[in-house]
Amino acid sequence: MSVIPRPDRRPAVPYFSSGPCAKRPGWSPDALRDAALGRSHRAKLGKSKLQQAIDDTREVLGVPADYRIGIVPASDTGAVEMAMWSLLGARGVDMLAWESFGSGWVTDAVRQLRLADARVLEAPYGEIVDFATVDFDRDVVFTWNGTTSGVRVPNGDMIPADRQGLTICDATSATFAQDLPWDKLDVVTYSWQKVLGGEAAHGMLILSPRAVERLLTYKPAWPLPKIFRLTSGGKLSEGIFKGETINTPSMLCVEDYLDALGWAKRIGGLPALKARADGNLAAIERFVEANPWLGFLAADKSIRSNTSVCLVFTDPAVAGTTDDARQAFAKNVAARLEKEGVALDIGAYRDAPAGLRIWCGATVETADVEALMPWLGWAYEVEKGSAAARAA
Repeated sequence: MSVIPRPDRRPAVPYFSSGPCAKRPGWSPDALRDAALGRSHRAKLGKSKLQQAIDDTREVLGVPADYRIGIVPASDTGAVEMAMWSLLGARGVDMLAWESFGSGWVTDAVRQLRLADARVLEAPYGEIVDFATVDFDRDVVFTWNGTTSGVRVPNGDMIPADRQGLTICDATSATFAQDLPWDKLDVVTYSWQKVLGGEAAHGMLILSPRAVERLLTYKPAWPLPKIFRLTSGGKLSEGIFKGETINTPSMLCVEDYLDALGWAKRIGGLPALKARADGNLAAIERFVEANPWLGFLAADKSIRSNTSVCLVFTDPAVAGTTDDARQAFAKNVAARLEKEGVALDIGAYRDAPAGLRIWCGATVETADVEALMPWLGWAYEVEKGSAAARAA
């Protein structure tokens, strides 16, 4: 087997994990020196920092003034389930799924909540459902960006302004990298660990006035755990949307989120964040175009994610093998890249088709994505040669 030379250039930062994601450029633990540690989160200092996190979120994302923003437990999962348990059941619901996490919300609706009128619309990995088949006079639950499938909703044009139902959107890997049409979304959730590279375990819940109205006029038939309760005595628990969290948050994580938001504002806000993610995707697109052995799981560019970029090996020598063989090939390529220290944690999600998943959110430098690309070719060629040798 011939020796394939390693590329000369290496990514300065090899962190391409899809969550927790790379920290912002220039980050160091010194960014956390002003954290409100050893103090109650209910003290004046702690509450002011939690309120600042809400205010800065509104500023960077352009969230309308009449939308509520709350910090909630259990990351994005907690925020989505809080919304589903509190809001669903008032009318029929269309559950849309095109990747692992969307499928998880289907399970919640069908098997856990056991909603009497839940319609499931699914698309395979790399595609999204035909929105012409969605009934927005029902509630609709969907992921904006498929973290495990590399797809995204291109825009909100298909969501009618005069809809009767609520739109509940898991936007955890889209927020801060893609435009979200706030007038078309009634619930938006995300976690700090994605596009801004924050720490895990905290979720964000954003509610439109229509969602608040539902909370005040509808009582679910099932009991709600304490961490899901958004109302008390028939009134909205406004404190949740003013930094009075349901349970104790990590003030170290809060400080880290504030630091990331501050960085976002310094570099130009949401337009700059989107441009950075778009530039990272463009670097991969140029490489894929020049290397026909590699392709995107999302073949349709109009729905291709600019954050969680999912790749598949299109070489017939790999693509034409068994699923187990494709999985082994992709895992071996990812392992070679990790061993070289040039790309960490880029294997495809466990439920997704065999391939690679490269995080391209705003905290990732385009220069590092560009430096990684030749290494993909190196690892592919080396593993292809090793596979041929094993088969001989």
